[in-house]
Amino acid sequence: MTQEESKKIAMQALSEGLFQHDEQRLKRYIQVLANNFKILGDPTRLRILQVLMNHELCVRDIADLIHMEQSAVSHQLRTLRDAGLVIFRREGKVVYYSLADDHVFTLLSVGIEHVSEF
Repeated sequence: MTQEESKKIAMQALSEGLFQHDEQRLKRYIQVLANNFKILGDPTRLRILQVLMNHELCVRDIADLIHMEQSAVSHQLRTLRDAGLVIFRREGKVVYYSLADDHVFTLLSVGIEHVSEF
């Protein structure tokens, strides 16, 4: 499923009051959500998202902050980008990444708040 398809399905869910008795649509929404949670289930990806919560960063800076090789960070960023969780912009040869939108920030914030209560 592409990023655009995932976004379209998610937006349909919101605009239609989330799942109003349409079993097929419900299954698609659940599948997209499960895929996003699977992607978020990786500690490295969560760490990347966490450092992007406050700043737009280039791959080198992300790699330095999380103590990983740039190639490994780039691979994880590709997965996050394909899932629609991060976006990028190019400035010359440098690629900068940021969270895709406020929903991603909120999801991370609520998750961090939730686990900090244990």
